[in-house]
Amino acid sequence: MSEETPESLIPYDEIVQEALRAVVGRVLSEVAATGALPGGHHFYITFRTQAPGVDIPGHLTERFPDEMTIVIQHRFWDLKVSNDGFSVGLSFGGVPSTLIIPFSAVTDFVDPAVEFSLKFQANEDEEDEFAPAQDDAPVAEPVEDGSNVVSVDFTKKK
Repeated sequence: MSEETPESLIPYDEIVQEALRAVVGRVLSEVAATGALPGGHHFYITFRTQAPGVDIPGHLTERFPDEMTIVIQHRFWDLKVSNDGFSVGLSFGGVPSTLIIPFSAVTDFVDPAVEFSLKFQANEDEEDEFAPAQDDAPVAEPVEDGSNVVSVDFTKKK
């Protein structure tokens, strides 16, 4: 008898990923409805900049050709959420920009105020290029250009 687990004909991984991305949508929808973040909550959202449906200014794509992290905290505006994604206004180096991000492009969602994080798997055909991080506790280092971008280190704790 073989002790290998049979391959599932039900795409459980995809179903779970969609459900977790719905958590991000619900949280952002509640913030959009009130226009403000409750208490000390704020979000680091990492997404694949080349994913289908992502619409960000060219200078950001040049600076972050694969992945970037945005911060939703003090300076954001026009947060709009749909079933498929969200759009938000942020300033980068003093230049206001609108970003459109489908939930399918999101790879990480972190609320450091309450040590909450979600990680999403990349599509199988993109797995080598966008390998998922190995740790749920990011160390965030703000970029010193006054933008809403941070560098997040997802290295494994020792």
